[in-house]
Order: sequence, then C-alpha cells, then structure tokens
Amino acid sequence: MVSDAEQAPVFAKPVTLREVAVAAGVSVATASKALNGQGRMTAETRERIRETARLLGFRPNSLAQSLLRRRSFTVGLLTNDTYGRFSLPLMAGVSDALVDKGVSVFLCNVEDDTRLGQLHVEAMLDKRVDGIIATGKRIDRHLPVDLSNLRVPVVYAFTRPDPGAVGLVSDDAGGARLAVEHFLRLGRRRIAHVSGPPGFGVVHERADAYRAVLQENNLPIGEPLLGQWSEAWGHEAVAKLFGGMGERPDAVFCGNDQIARGVIDALRERGIRVPDDVGVIGFDNWEIVAEATRPPLTSIDMNLESLGREAGLALLSLVDGRPAAPGIRKLPCRLVVRQSCGSPPE
Repeated sequence: MVSDAEQAPVFAKPVTLREVAVAAGVSVATASKALNGQGRMTAETRERIRETARLLGFRPNSLAQSLLRRRSFTVGLLTNDTYGRFSLPLMAGVSDALVDKGVSVFLCNVEDDTRLGQLHVEAMLDKRVDGIIATGKRIDRHLPVDLSNLRVPVVYAFTRPDPGAVGLVSDDAGGARLAVEHFLRLGRRRIAHVSGPPGFGVVHERADAYRAVLQENNLPIGEPLLGQWSEAWGHEAVAKLFGGMGERPDAVFCGNDQIARGVIDALRERGIRVPDDVGVIGFDNWEIVAEATRPPLTSIDMNLESLGREAGLALLSLVDGRPAAPGIRKLPCRLVVRQSCGSPPE
C-alpha cells in the first residue's frame, strides 16, 4: 500500500490558448493577437479576451514568445560590488523599469576576478540575454571584464564605461553642492570637509564642489581631510579639527555616512553637541547607518534606484533598435534631511 507521503503530487495543467479562445468566444488566432497586442479588433474585444485570460490564469509560453520575437526577455546585471551596497538598489531600479515589459534580470557578481567575469559573460551570452548592464562599487573604475564588441547591447551604470558606450552615474559634485549650500542656509559659515581616500575620483569631485561653493560665498576654505571610508577615520578627523587652538568648524560635510557617524560619535565624546554646536551631513544615505546614528544623519542620496531605472530604459531602447546617446550622463542626487544638521536661525 502506498502512503500519502509517497504519492506523487498532482499539479493543475496549465491553461491553454485554445481554452482562452473558447471561453472568450473567439478563434485561437484572434485570442493570440489580442494577448500579444497585435491585429485589428475593437478595444472591447481585446479587453474581454485579456480579462478572460486573467480569470482563467492563462500564462503565455515564454519559450514560444522568445522564439517568436527572437528575444529571451532576460538581461544580465554584472557587478563587482560584493556587499551589494550600490548594486542592490540599482538592481531594484532596473527591475522596476523592466518588469512591466516582461523582462527578468539576473545578477552575477564578478568580484575583481577577470576570469570569473569572463565566465559570467559567456554564460549570459549562452543564455541569449537581450543585453547586459554593468555596475560596480565606484564610478571611476572599469569592471575587470571586457564587454566591448559583444553581440548584445551593454549599458554601464555606476561604473566607468567603454569609449562610445552609454554610461550613467550620480552627479557627485552636484550632491556635494546640495550639502554645503544646505549648511549655508542654516547659517553655518565654518564648514569642514572630511572624505575618503585620494585614489577615488568622487573624493576630488566632491572636494572641488565644496571649495567652489565656499569661494562663491567668500567664506574661508579649509583643506579637505582625506582618509579612509570608515568610522575610525571620522574619529581621527575630529581630533585633527577640534584638538588644536584654532577656530573650530560649526559644520562638517563628510564623504560618506560611515565617516559621518564616526564624526558624530567623536564630537559627543568631546562634549560637543550635534547639531547645536556642530552640524554634520553625510553622503550615500545608507539608511541602516543614517537612521541608526544619534542624532539621525542628514545625508546625500545618490538616487541609485532612479539611476537603475534609467539604465534599464536605456538598455531597452538599444535592444529595440532605438539609438541611445553614447557618453556619460550624470543624474542628480537629493538631500535627505534628518536631525544632524539643525534648523535655520530665527
């Protein structure tokens, strides 16, 4: 005797196109055209067929669709961002742009391994992806894999593109301007800048924008302090800024949220109140850091989901044979205000 546990599960058979056609009272050809957005028929007929398909739970055969349109309706997302700090929100934006088009996205982490990257690219091509989006953990470095001269279109997002390719990055200089100008609106006039390693291009873009805003407002310009992307460096920078006898800053613009959190902790240890005595603004708007900081951290958001949506739409244009302007396009950042920078003067 076979037990219930040993019996094979029974699955409902998928609804066929013929069943949809019979239920809607039309031919199979008409049902197919209605569901594919083709053919001539009244809007009422097309909607009735689609509603019938929905009620019956009809799902188109994706393989047949792919063969018909010579597309796989999949795109690959390549990244070397091991922690997903930048690639995951960007992927959310890509998926948001493509899901309504019936396109799926799959993520491959190439780390910093050229051989691994090439294996992933070859696997994507074997699966006949419609295109590839390349992204990374910094915008001034190329992924460790050659994506030139592929048989599918490639869009770069948050990583350096190949010459003549489509690239989208955040406007780091514009984001830095948002931070410094916000301090000025709050009445802060002695603004320091603490950022990351000098080998990063964004460090210099943000520092240049910081200097430019202060110069435009005839304010003293302190030399940016450059170190690591870490809370420990934020602590160390506070010792440099507040340990001497000179005039102390009343605001600190930080190159990322970890540095800003270290700055705030070090100020508290010195009995310096944030934001009453010193305002602090970070960069990245990494919510698990910014919202857990005490007080919660005002930060510049790079709008990575929006950047991902734009990358997805650009790739769709290329896949559909529509041109997309080559070169790097910078997308605006936004200021997310919390409690660490204070209120404007009365």
